[in-house]
Amino acid sequence: MRRYVPLVTAPVLDRPTRSVPPPRLSATLRTALTLPEVRWAGLSLALFAVGVVLHLSGAPAPLWWTAYLACCATGGWEPAAAGVQALRERTLDVDLLMVVAAGGAVAIGQVFDAALLIVIFATSGALEAFATRRTRDAVRALTDLAPEQACRLDGDRETVVPAADLQVGDLVLVRPGDRLAADGTVESGASEVDQASITGEPMPVDKQVGDEVFAGTANGTGTLTVRVGTAPHDSVVARIGALVEQASETKAGTQLFIEKVEQRYSVGVVVATLAVFAVPLLLGSQLQDALLRAMTFMIVASPCALVLATMPPLLSAIATSGRHGVLVTSAVAMEGLGSVTAVVVDKTGTLTDGTPAVVAVSPTAGRTPDELLALAAGVEAPSEHPVGRAVVAAARDRGLSVPAVAGFRARVGQGVSGTVEGRVVAVGRATGPLPGAGEEEARGRTLVEVTVDGVPAGWLALSDRLRPSAAATVTALRHALGRSPLLLTGDDERVARSLAAELGITDVRAGLLPEDKVAAVRELQAQGHRVMVVGDGVNDAPALAAADVGVAMGGVGSDLTVSSADVVVVRDDLATLPALVGLSRRARRLVVQNLVVASTVIVALVTWDLVWHLPLPLGVAGHEGSTILVALNGLRLLRRGAWAAAPPTAAGRAPRR
Repeated sequence: MRRYVPLVTAPVLDRPTRSVPPPRLSATLRTALTLPEVRWAGLSLALFAVGVVLHLSGAPAPLWWTAYLACCATGGWEPAAAGVQALRERTLDVDLLMVVAAGGAVAIGQVFDAALLIVIFATSGALEAFATRRTRDAVRALTDLAPEQACRLDGDRETVVPAADLQVGDLVLVRPGDRLAADGTVESGASEVDQASITGEPMPVDKQVGDEVFAGTANGTGTLTVRVGTAPHDSVVARIGALVEQASETKAGTQLFIEKVEQRYSVGVVVATLAVFAVPLLLGSQLQDALLRAMTFMIVASPCALVLATMPPLLSAIATSGRHGVLVTSAVAMEGLGSVTAVVVDKTGTLTDGTPAVVAVSPTAGRTPDELLALAAGVEAPSEHPVGRAVVAAARDRGLSVPAVAGFRARVGQGVSGTVEGRVVAVGRATGPLPGAGEEEARGRTLVEVTVDGVPAGWLALSDRLRPSAAATVTALRHALGRSPLLLTGDDERVARSLAAELGITDVRAGLLPEDKVAAVRELQAQGHRVMVVGDGVNDAPALAAADVGVAMGGVGSDLTVSSADVVVVRDDLATLPALVGLSRRARRLVVQNLVVASTVIVALVTWDLVWHLPLPLGVAGHEGSTILVALNGLRLLRRGAWAAAPPTAAGRAPRR
């Protein structure tokens, strides 16, 4: 029974910029070549290619026969061994049936068909082994989020200890720029902490005495003393890894439709073949005639056309989506996209850009917006805080000159100050109500006050901006599924509901931890929905793994995030999702067409062989003809117009299974 898990990882743990390069091919190859399944499949494929070249070039038959037989031996011995082991456990799968069918094809001179079948199955097994390895590595890599060591305080003494040795109640010193080693509460100090890896919040969160902090999050410019509240193996970041493993195990049984009937089909073909051989013998038929009829039966009943009925449309759809910047990691994932009935989306980095930006500038009387923004940018220029970078970016976007600052000073949790053009300028948290800022506050936007020489000069509002394609994508998905997407986020509820209102999303759940997102996905699945989750951060990884189809945006999250996903939108284009769902639905329709054709031909040929006498050459011709026909039909999705020709509509959505 084949299991499909994601194949792709990316090398970054935190939320980086969108220009992260893809993993190096050499590293991927080194990982693949450590697996024996990959090495055997590669050798089998190489021998098959040699056989094809020799065959087409008119070389003597013994040469290309030798190459094909070597291909069958190198690629088929593992499925054969697994099949024998399955027989010992009183089960029969299609792998063994295909090996037996390949042997029958060789026996009647169809060595090319035999080699092709073996190559397909060997390659599939190699991809499965590679995918499993990468997923396990990615789960282990999650531990890199939390540091291996921590600075424990024993009275006035500082001791560096392994993070795993921390006990509940220990005091830990966290210096500026350090990552927190454990979940706990702040005992002393103040700082801003980047919690994007856990909650997905785009802005660092000010932490003071009594506030909760999480392992794996990044401390800012202040120093914190944290009392450990949870053992390291029970921290939020550790639970994320456990959730991903549990969800992946649950999802590992997902199969293509044709594989769901493989056990019964395989047993049926073997029993029927034995009967076709034995019954004529008992009725007095010649051994050679009975054997030839049985062999013809096995050839025409072998699932070659059924296998190709499923794979070419799905693989063609995968190739077409890849040309448009979407990597679908398996045929199971491509098939599943077409049966999705509910979509869950993350906010930060998915519907939004993931970085704060200035969205409103409100100066006091006597000042212009450009003047206020230039002064704020001048004092914020040396700052590493996301607010400072956003203010400077906004000034440059407007073509403003950013003045120099002298005497720059940053105050943890309060803001920055300095002398700009001979005036003392400060940007920071407002000390009182800001005139005219009520609407911005209601929308949950971040507000900072600008003062000049101690006098209020105005305020700036910052927010995580919507992606340009977010509204159109949400509308298209609503039209395709007949229901609005569900917004799940760890961010503030006011911010989430304000953004949802802009997009027409009515179901919003905010302030969630990773396990809460998984619970929401499970709730939808319990209602009978097939769920697609779209996210981009480490905190989304468990939900991506739990979903029927997980989609990672941009391919820039952590190894864990991308390995938990079934689909990676490499170009970070949200608008590809509706087209991808439509393409999958068209692929599913082609699969159904192919299954009808393949089944009809098999039934016709088998009936002919059982009721009358089907000549072996005619049986092979009918079998191979149906195989070629369904393969060509599936390849239609490789056409350039396939992507645009597959818009999803509510009327055409696939039924639930």
